[in-house]
Amino acid sequence: MNTTTSHAKTFTSGEAVQSRPRTLESSIATTWTVLRLTFGLVPVVAGLDKFTNLLTNWESYLNPAFANILPLSGQVFMGVVGVIEIAAGILVLARPRIGGFVVMGWLIAIALSLIASGQYLDVAVRDVVMAIGAFTLASLSASDVQSRLTTAKSYAS
Repeated sequence: MNTTTSHAKTFTSGEAVQSRPRTLESSIATTWTVLRLTFGLVPVVAGLDKFTNLLTNWESYLNPAFANILPLSGQVFMGVVGVIEIAAGILVLARPRIGGFVVMGWLIAIALSLIASGQYLDVAVRDVVMAIGAFTLASLSASDVQSRLTTAKSYAS
């Protein structure tokens, strides 16, 4: 991987604090950490909210055609969805490569359901974009990429 160095300056109250070289590898490592925490914690929060509906009424996102064939009530189904989302978030935190692909698939399935219902198309677009982010996390979590980042971190220290 080609390494480029730039100098990032941090300013506090108008004064320069310190300039520190930043490599492409350290930028990627920071990006990976942010993606891992985002796709790990957000599904856990959304999953927990399926039981409280503090953020939104999750049942309203349920495709009506799908809801009619469910053997469960919408509320019970959303509870099951919540458990799956919590598990997916924990999987991302523990095994980001596998978890990233799982969350990507989950988000695409949600987007397709919303598109099929013809409702919440803005949320469907957002979920597709988030799926791309989850794919990026999974791709950056490949063992060969992680070994390069670990090596880069040890050189930077």
